[in-house]
Amino acid sequence: MDTLAARRQMVDQQIRTWEVLDPRVLDALAAVPREAFVPPEYRELAFADAPIPIGFGQSMLAPKLQGRILQALGPNPTDTVLEVGSGLGYLAATLSLLGAATHSIDIHPEFVAAAAANLHMVPEANVQFEIRDAFGAAPLGLYDVIAVTGSLPLYDTRFERALRVGGRLFVMVGEAPVMDAILVRRVDDNEWIRESLFETVVEPLINAATPQKFVF
Repeated sequence: MDTLAARRQMVDQQIRTWEVLDPRVLDALAAVPREAFVPPEYRELAFADAPIPIGFGQSMLAPKLQGRILQALGPNPTDTVLEVGSGLGYLAATLSLLGAATHSIDIHPEFVAAAAANLHMVPEANVQFEIRDAFGAAPLGLYDVIAVTGSLPLYDTRFERALRVGGRLFVMVGEAPVMDAILVRRVDDNEWIRESLFETVVEPLINAATPQKFVF
């Protein structure tokens, strides 16, 4: 496979056509070798317009969805970034090329180890990986940009509270068959603005709260 050509085709034919036009985002997606972050058995599908299984019932998000996440958040070179759900490290690598420093957490030690190893393919990336449950009692800290890569069946305010004033949060809320991708902006100490972006479906974060089921 000509991976450079395949990567460029992915950017031009999948990501651009889903209204991802930010030059910095497109450059970052073209620079990171996506094929190096895919499980070996799925390497031929690295640039496919589809999620890719990575184990533990989780998937690597489709390229166009990752592009929309990056464009919505618009990380600046001075921004500190939190990624919730490291997976195999691809989105963390691209976030790192756009922001100042990226902190990526995942509940699975296997994912954290693999992501850290994969990051060696992007020497300029600056990412700190941590094994952590995002729903634990300890505060998440404060960040300019937060990307939550799994869905939340119920909206959880812990993530918006981890934004600095002026910060942006991307989160997907709801249950299959339809989830709402939302951009949240913190405008002051006590106010946030939520904007619905598009509909999608992804696996929920482990330990995320779910709606109470009615019993008849």
